[in-house]
This record gives sequence, C-alpha cells and structure tokens, in this order.
Amino acid sequence: MKKNLLSLFIAGILILAAYQPAHARPAGDQSASVLTVGATPVPHAELLNLIKDDLAAQGVTLKVVEFTDYVTPNTALLAGDLDANFFQHIPYLNSNAEWSALVSAFGVHIEPFGIYARSIKNIADLPNGATIAVPNDPTNGGRALLLLQSNGIITLRSGGGLEATPRDITGNPKNLKFRELEAAQLPRSLADVDAAAINGNYALEAGLNPTRDSLIIEGADSPYVNIVVVRRGSENDPRIKALKEALLSAKVKDYIKKTWSDGSVVPVF
Repeated sequence: MKKNLLSLFIAGILILAAYQPAHARPAGDQSASVLTVGATPVPHAELLNLIKDDLAAQGVTLKVVEFTDYVTPNTALLAGDLDANFFQHIPYLNSNAEWSALVSAFGVHIEPFGIYARSIKNIADLPNGATIAVPNDPTNGGRALLLLQSNGIITLRSGGGLEATPRDITGNPKNLKFRELEAAQLPRSLADVDAAAINGNYALEAGLNPTRDSLIIEGADSPYVNIVVVRRGSENDPRIKALKEALLSAKVKDYIKKTWSDGSVVPVF
C-alpha cells in the first residue's frame, strides 16, 4: 500500500513538472533558452533572422514572429506571448498609457521617414487642394506633419509637438487635405491620393527606395530610433543581453550598410 502511495506521489510530481509554466522553469531547462521576438518584416525580422546562428552559438534559440501592424506586437508582448518585439521607436511606445509596462532594452537603427507620390516628382509641385495620406497613430502622424512643416509646406501651432494632428495646422497655403490611415495601408494608398507619408519599413516592403523615391525625407539624425522592447524587469534577462550583443555587432552593422547603402536604414551603434 505504502509502495503504491509513493508511486502515485512521484507520478504527481512528474505531471506537475511537465506542466510547469516556461517562465517558472529553471534557467538550465532547454525551454528557457527559447527567445520569441515579434517584428515587422523589413528590416526588423530580416535582421533578426540574420543573427539566429549567432544566438544559437550562445545557447539561445531565436523564434521570430512576423506582424504587419503596429499594435498587435505590443499587445502580444504584454500578454506574455512574446519575450520582446522589434518594430517601434520610443515616441510611439510612449504614446499609449496601456503600454507603460513595456520599456526599451536598446536601440538598433533609424529608418528615415519620407513623403512619396506616384505622379509628382517634387514636393513643390503638390497641386492646390492635394490629398496627403498620413499615419493614423499619434506619433507617426505627428512625425509626418513635422516633416512637411520643416520643408515649408504647412505650419503647425506652437506646442503641437510629436503628436500633432491635422487639427494643429495653422498655415496651409495649398489647402492640402489629410487622410489618416493605418501605417501598413499607406503604400497602397498611393493610387488614391496625391502623396503619402510612409514609414521606412513599409516603404521598403512596397519596393520603394526611401532616398531615391521620396519627395522629402528625414535626415539620418532623426530621433526616431527603432528599439527592442521588453516587459519592464526583463532588461537584464540573459537572453535579451545575448540578443543585444548579436544585434549590435559588426556583422549587423556591415549588413545594414551594405544592404541599405542608400541610407534608407541607418545603424545607430
């Protein structure tokens, strides 16, 4: 009887161990070496896939999950479905109070933001009453308007800042109209508008060359550095440190400079 009870007790322990959550398992457990990172395809997922073997050499299995929007990666990270994500800049991360539990682990590169058009070759040739599509999220929408202001196309009210919206426009000599769309839709909108403000990664995915095809573009000193984001308290996770070492390596810097020699992606390390 005692032998049977002991067998049942041991079996129970084994079952509980098998179903122990991954985050609660010992650091030496194989599952603890898996690092799941969400990213938009270009250049973020491309750079992550480049360093898979480097992380594997350090005992970390990198799993890359691709997203095509700017909201789901943060939602998934908060839910614990991801260990980190790589697609956004700090102004965007700070634009939503619901993401306050997320923090920047480190910065990697800048993707200069540009204004594009199909039939217009110079920003000065925008016709009176032209429609410009801009991102509908606060920081990237403001980024587009600030770029237009810096090129003398519009004037924004004082204090509009990074989260300026079309309602903050005080000077609009050409009576431009603004259509706010989800960032991922902006390249497709070029068929229906006179111009569109497009994030660098979506421009690259659509086959646009930011420095060659844009009417105007941010300089390489843009403050919008793309960052790897984690849940607060995970910054010192050994897997995140290994990811940082691999992404901020000479190998990645050389790859960026060679692949995007036109300056459409600029390393910051």
